[in-house]
Amino acid sequence: MASDSGDRLATLKRCLSVLRDARNDSEQFAALLLVTKAVRAGEVDAKTRRQIFDAIGFTFPTRLLISQQPPADCPPHTFRALGLTLLACFCTDPELAGHSQILNKIPTFNDVLLSPCDPDCTSMVDDVYQCLSAVLATARGPRELVTKGTVSALCQAYLNGGYGSERALTLLVGLLAIAEAKCWQRDAPQLLSVLTKLSSDFLKAEDMTKFEVCEVLPRFIPLSHPLTENSQGSECLCRLYKGLADVLGSKLSQAQRDPALKLAASLVQACGAEWIPAGSAGSKFLALLVNLACVEVRLTLEEPDPLEVEGKKEVMTACYVLMEMGIQECLREENALLENVQKMQLMRIMEEAFGAVIFYLRQVKQEELQDPFIFASVRVLGAWMAEETSSLKQEICELLPFLVGYARKLFKEGSPAVSLPQAELVSTEGSALPQDALRFLLPGFCHLTAEDKPRDILIAEGAPALLCEYFLQQWEVLTSESTAPAPLTSTEMSLQTMCGIFLNLVVTAPDLVRRDKTFSSLMDVLLKSLPLLLPQKHHLVLAANVATLGLMMARILAGSAALQGTRCAKEFFGAAIRFLSQAHTAQADPSSDGLALAVSPAYASAWHDIAELWFLGMQAWAGCVPLLPWLPHTALGARWLQGLAQLLSQVTPASVDCELVTAFQAVLVELARASQQCRDVILSHHGSEWANLYGMAALEQCLAEQGGASSTLGGK
Repeated sequence: MASDSGDRLATLKRCLSVLRDARNDSEQFAALLLVTKAVRAGEVDAKTRRQIFDAIGFTFPTRLLISQQPPADCPPHTFRALGLTLLACFCTDPELAGHSQILNKIPTFNDVLLSPCDPDCTSMVDDVYQCLSAVLATARGPRELVTKGTVSALCQAYLNGGYGSERALTLLVGLLAIAEAKCWQRDAPQLLSVLTKLSSDFLKAEDMTKFEVCEVLPRFIPLSHPLTENSQGSECLCRLYKGLADVLGSKLSQAQRDPALKLAASLVQACGAEWIPAGSAGSKFLALLVNLACVEVRLTLEEPDPLEVEGKKEVMTACYVLMEMGIQECLREENALLENVQKMQLMRIMEEAFGAVIFYLRQVKQEELQDPFIFASVRVLGAWMAEETSSLKQEICELLPFLVGYARKLFKEGSPAVSLPQAELVSTEGSALPQDALRFLLPGFCHLTAEDKPRDILIAEGAPALLCEYFLQQWEVLTSESTAPAPLTSTEMSLQTMCGIFLNLVVTAPDLVRRDKTFSSLMDVLLKSLPLLLPQKHHLVLAANVATLGLMMARILAGSAALQGTRCAKEFFGAAIRFLSQAHTAQADPSSDGLALAVSPAYASAWHDIAELWFLGMQAWAGCVPLLPWLPHTALGARWLQGLAQLLSQVTPASVDCELVTAFQAVLVELARASQQCRDVILSHHGSEWANLYGMAALEQCLAEQGGASSTLGGK
């Protein structure tokens, strides 16, 4: 045998010599036949394959692919088959697979897949799949395959069910893993047809095929292309629901249950709970899904065997997705899928599962912190902390030092995210983005800073300084984004939540704000950011947060240099006046001939989110007046007093509720006390009369006093 192999190698080398020295096509073709025979027999090593390429190059295979005249007594595809065999041979070299001469053959490869395949053409199909697989593994390959129509060709090849169709499916799975969004953007109808077939096979199969299809299906559930938008996609979802209900309602082995949980998680990531029908069957299925996920998490994490956890991280991450859906569905009140009894049961079950997550995170070693599964575990715990504040409080308090340290480490290092398939959408460019653990922990931190014990732990662990740095970074991200109105971004949401955290600290720990330089830095950012935010009406909720936080902090930091009448301070307070003064307007009262006070149209849609902040802002603004002697002048310059006087004179007192009267009076009284000029403006606009009408006793008394202020612009 060794002798035969040596003879064949010697023959191959002679053929290569002939190829290099060939004087015409006939000689080259004869030698080529022997070479391709050896290549097909798999008798060539990498070094010899490179020698074949060096002897032949790309020119001759290219000529073979386009030649229309086969040799006498040969099938019409002879030359093409030879050319493809050579290219398949070249493609085993990664450097050659990404060569432009291979990439520009992609349309030819697609044509072969779409052509009828006779029994004597199967080798051509094999060679094409070998070439496409090699191209997919190169840096430029996926993009070239998508733009040159390979997705559509692979879909058709799979749907035709001819020779090699399973390899077409495997290649599609690989391509979608790398460039899902681009594939669906360009070839949605064809991919939807494949999903239709797969979902039908999944529903109908009664053997192990069901679970094999289940393994593949998650790749065909697009995050970038809503399936609920057309009837074909909705029908696919219906079949997948029925198939999963059938599978998960049966007795399953671990190997069968895991793919089903992963498929369910991919559907949840793409469609939320929309794919689960309303009604008794749907609610039981949803409860079963979450229940199974919680059981799986407890079994794996409560007594963690490192090897077992390692092998189950992908299915664990899928379980986390299902648990997060469980939290959302338990909190949903309108069109709820779950009954109240089911919600209570699931919350108890999830509490036990999150106890296991906390237990697991407490065992994590320093060298494991880069593991994306740790990130997925922190993220899902953040979802629980954001909504459920009463349970597992002691355990969460004990874990807070780890959570703050972990979030700090990722933030400082800009740790690359090598996301698990179910954890995050894989970047279409394959580039790693920094993992942002803080974003998922912020809502929970906001709840916890309102309570003494967890707040003390967060302060001791340096969370305020970390959050201030994060605020600065997120502010830079926001200002670099488009100024056009857009849906609420995670950046804006994070900034709003951080304002809530800082407000909690300002109210509950004013001494910390006074002594920690972190808050002076934050104050500087707030002073500069509000004037930029306020003109952009789509950022109104964030502007309300920034204004109120800035005003609340200004009362504590009134002695700082930044607030001593600097340009930044005056611009901030001017912007704060605009935010506060533009919230209400006079409009026709349907119940009378007069005008009524109403929330301004520009504020109406956001008023539910900012009303409390507005009232707090009014109170804080009033509190700043005695502390900042230059503030009355700013109010006068903004003509706030004149506007407020005009508004209260126009509307019927009955349309202004007590809380608003109190808010307006607090500002008016402080300005009247601090500045004679402000007092004069109020009096000149019949202040005494409407103060009496609205029952503003403190303002009436202040206006009635003689010499209410020691100077026009000075303090009391």
